[in-house]
Amino acid sequence: MKKITLLLIIVLHALFVHSQVKFAAGIKGGVNFSKLDVNSISTSGKTGYHAGAFALFRFAKIGLQPEVILSQQGSTVNLDDWQLSYINIPLIFKIYLAAGVNLQMGPQFGFVNKQELDGSSGADLVKSSDISAGLGLGWEAPFGLTADARYNIGITDNSSGSASNAVKNQVFQLSIGFKIIRLGKK
Repeated sequence: MKKITLLLIIVLHALFVHSQVKFAAGIKGGVNFSKLDVNSISTSGKTGYHAGAFALFRFAKIGLQPEVILSQQGSTVNLDDWQLSYINIPLIFKIYLAAGVNLQMGPQFGFVNKQELDGSSGADLVKSSDISAGLGLGWEAPFGLTADARYNIGITDNSSGSASNAVKNQVFQLSIGFKIIRLGKK
């Protein structure tokens, strides 16, 4: 067991100290401006929050950032409050420009955690999973602070079997984060 631990330490040391790979892990959170795009039904946006954790693998000018995010989403439909809570798993690809500024894009897989229509929970208004595409712009400060603006547009039709209209998520997110763990060359 000691030999395996020593070998793992040597491999990690070689990977992060002697190469261009950087690793970071941290927390993030912020505000959501969401709306459900429903065919032939007028909806208006809702404001909510999101919070979670991320890991970042950076290779020179590109990066890969998987996240796990709890996200409040939904809409107001005909004066009814339609609230959805998702656990989202984005897999964001980053292209670094200059001074920590980066372009972001990638898929997001969401799983409904909670559904409510005007305070009544348990209604099966949408499917239990969702796939979205995320596009955004971010900034990473040298001391670990991150800021992101991202737009997630629904790809899949989330209407339940009983619904006759297509339902797709649209969410604009503003996030602030902090890298708690940082490994690799500065």
